[in-house]
Amino acid sequence: MLAWSKRKVAHMGMPESGIAVDQATSQALASLAIGDTGILDEAAGMREQLRASTSLDAKTFSLVKIGALVALDAAPASYMWQVKAALDAGASPQEILGVLTAVAPQTGMPRVVAAAPEIMVALGLELPAEPGL
Repeated sequence: MLAWSKRKVAHMGMPESGIAVDQATSQALASLAIGDTGILDEAAGMREQLRASTSLDAKTFSLVKIGALVALDAAPASYMWQVKAALDAGASPQEILGVLTAVAPQTGMPRVVAAAPEIMVALGLELPAEPGL
């Protein structure tokens, strides 16, 4: 269960900050919060236009973006989306691991270590019980 789902919201349209949030915006944010990215179809189309302009194939483009996520110490949700895109483009889990190995000297080991569990979750793998396993 998501942490936010445990919170009680007194009034969906008027948060404690006093800022009014219309129902459509509230529903769109709730959909994004649970991983429904359908409202971002336009952004996905822009992503494809960007990819085409790079002369990279979809798999290479996705793998490069995973490397960038590591370098940026990106949010966990970023890995979910990008790993899925890489797998959909034909990348293997071994190639994703290869990206971590390739970027480690430039990004530093702490960022690679921080990215590893996010990538494991995106691949549907169970995280180890203790660090270092």
